[in-house]
Formats: sequence, C-alpha cells, structure tokens
Amino acid sequence: MSGAKPGRQLLRQEVVEGIKRYILEERLRPGDPLPTEPALCEALGASRSSVREAVKILNALDIVQVRHGHGTYVGRLSLSALVESLTFRGLLSPGDDFQVLADLVDVRELVERGMADRIVTTLSAGQLDALERLVASMREGAGEGAGFVAADRAFHALLVEPLGNELVDQLSMAFWDVFAILAPQLDGFTHADETETIAAHQSIVDAARAGDVAAFLKSLGEHYAPVRRRIAEARTRDAARA
Repeated sequence: MSGAKPGRQLLRQEVVEGIKRYILEERLRPGDPLPTEPALCEALGASRSSVREAVKILNALDIVQVRHGHGTYVGRLSLSALVESLTFRGLLSPGDDFQVLADLVDVRELVERGMADRIVTTLSAGQLDALERLVASMREGAGEGAGFVAADRAFHALLVEPLGNELVDQLSMAFWDVFAILAPQLDGFTHADETETIAAHQSIVDAARAGDVAAFLKSLGEHYAPVRRRIAEARTRDAARA
C-alpha cells in the first residue's frame, strides 16, 4: 500500500486537529452535534474529502460519532481504540499473547489494589447487595460460559463504580474486555478454577462488607492467582510444542 502523499497526510492531520480543537474551544460534551460538513469545510479551510477523511479517523477513535442521516456528534470518548489495539497486538503476535495477558492481569489487579481502601469505605449497602447477587449469578451461570462471564464483568464494573472516577471505570472495563477476548487462547478453565474464582469473588464481597481492607487485598490476590497459573501453564504447553 503506497498510502497518500505526504502533503495530503499533513492536511488530513491538520483537519483532525482542527476538529478536536473546535470541540475543546466550544466546550462540547459527548452527544453534542458538530457543524455540518460544509460548515466544517468553511471553518477549517479544508476540502470535503479532507474533512471526510478526518471524521473517519476521529470516528474510529470514538472522538466523534457519525449518525448516518442525522449528522456528526461528539463521541463517547471511550477507550475503544485502546481495546482494539491491545486485542490486535495479542492476536497478531502469537509469541507475545501470553505476555499481553499477564500484563493485563497485572494492570487490572494494580487498579483494584490501588483503590482498595476507597472501594471498601465507599461501597454502599445496596451496592454490596448487588455484588452479592452477581456472585450468585456466577454460581448459577457456572459451566455455561456467557452467563458466568457477564456476571464477572458486571462485578468488576460495580466494584469501582462508587469511586466516581470515569477514567478508572473505563480503564478497568477496557482491560477486562481485552482479557476476555484473548483468554480463550489459554484453554484449561476447569470446574475447579471456576469454583475457586467464585469463592474469591465471594471473599471480596465479604471483606468489603466487613470493612476489612487487608482481607479485601488478600481476596484480590486469590482472585487473580488462578488466572496467573493458567497463563503459566499455557506458556509451558506452548514451549513444549515449539
């Protein structure tokens, strides 16, 4: 692929930066409409093709959202691009996929450990009850795959929700989503692993309900230990096949 000429790339990037600058200067929020394509062309002094290319780039990054037939709006500003790039890295480099998974586990645990004190002291009685129900859902969904996974994701989303930190929420779920996409490469998720994982989630809730930060941290370690073990076993199997 020869790509576009350098001058065209520069112009396109200038338009990308111009649209981002417009969003900031106008203090637009997610969901707010952007000017029409002709208005953007006039404001930025750019051609329609350059504006369209810039919008495509920003749409892929979730900075803008194109609603066909309605217009272009400020996007959710999520971490979808991060999820895509990390997932692609893991799938593209088979020799590195286990390292990507190990790194994701480290970061997920780091986030929850780093916020442990605030999580334990901030979770309300209603949120603790909701976490308890999600553990029950994991038990009910054991062996079924989708139900178990959905409950696990919701559990970790709710765990950091009381912090009121949108970036932590997005990072936590982004890393969870990437891990969930790559995890099937590990194989070997046994009934014993499932039981151990459910028990660890229950321990997390029990520790939080008791207001015991030390027990909460211990439970987090127990939660991620089986995952690390599976990664180590997968690496050993992969090395034996090589």
